[in-house]
Amino acid sequence: MENQKSKMENQKSKMENQKSKMERTIISFDYAIKGILRDKANFDILSGFLSELLEKPVAVQEVLESEGNPTTIDGKVNRLDLKAKLDGDEIAVFEIQFYDQIDFLGKMLFNASKAVVEQISSGDMFEIKKVYSINIVYFSMVAKQEYVFVANLTEFKGLHFDEVIPFSQNLDPTSKVRIDIHPEYFLILPNKFKDKDENDNKGKKGKGKKVEKVRTTKSKFDEWVYVLKNSVVKSEFTAAGIQAAGEKLNVLKMTPKQRAAYEADKQAKMTQKSQLYTAELKGEKIGLQKGLQKGLQKGEEIGLQKGEEIGLQKEKVEAAIRGFKKGHSIEIIAEFTDLTSEQVMKILKDNGLMTSDR
Repeated sequence: MENQKSKMENQKSKMENQKSKMERTIISFDYAIKGILRDKANFDILSGFLSELLEKPVAVQEVLESEGNPTTIDGKVNRLDLKAKLDGDEIAVFEIQFYDQIDFLGKMLFNASKAVVEQISSGDMFEIKKVYSINIVYFSMVAKQEYVFVANLTEFKGLHFDEVIPFSQNLDPTSKVRIDIHPEYFLILPNKFKDKDENDNKGKKGKGKKVEKVRTTKSKFDEWVYVLKNSVVKSEFTAAGIQAAGEKLNVLKMTPKQRAAYEADKQAKMTQKSQLYTAELKGEKIGLQKGLQKGLQKGEEIGLQKGEEIGLQKEKVEAAIRGFKKGHSIEIIAEFTDLTSEQVMKILKDNGLMTSDR
């Protein structure tokens, strides 16, 4: 019996070792970008990431100093996370945002514009190099399914005639090559990415249930999005720079001091998330309570408005049901509840008072 148990334990240990070889847990990208990825020895990771995103070979030449090169979670709230100079003097600015921010798009525009303005010295010509604004965002931004968005102004279109003027220039009169100078913006939403592992897990949880059809990693950059979401590099991944990330950012290779700092950073992030969520819940609860009490009074807080809407809707539902039970017609109920006939019929159907075929 003990021999069989020992064999099972050995087999389990082998499977775990095999899995660890297939997958490597790495430092989260937001933590790495504040220190490790600024080291020239690790530029191949950023270069690979950008090469797959931009679909062209890219080499990071140096990390440029800007107003904010934050070293702690608290210091990164309103600052640029990383600004890098690429080959051809192009510039990439990275911003990682975990929590919803009402003016985030304005912040994105500001960072890209600043990277443009910083290229020009007083009295010089406007020799602008391309700026790529890379924004990794861990909230939905009203996206439903898509997880990579791009925005770019490439040309001006004529209003009266079918003509275009490229948004590009070249200050060298001997060259016919024009340089695209308008910033290009990328929004990457890792939490919207649904990978094959999630699909498999959903299939195992409930037999007979409809499993949501999700996209597997089809492009090389999808592998990077997987890493941004899970902080795991799989052995079969072949995207540029991704295996270098698995090797150089491997959590198991951190010194005890580095591991302690990383865990403290993760704890600070979790605490901040918990505090924000708690404040949001409290605010919404108070607002809903006040809204239900005051009924139709217009509240200024979002929670109050939600409470009023819920209270009013509940009152209309109850009034429609009472009216129907008293024998009033759909049209009469609609008139005195200020609902449409369709809304009244839906309420009655939802409450089992009317069949769906009526």
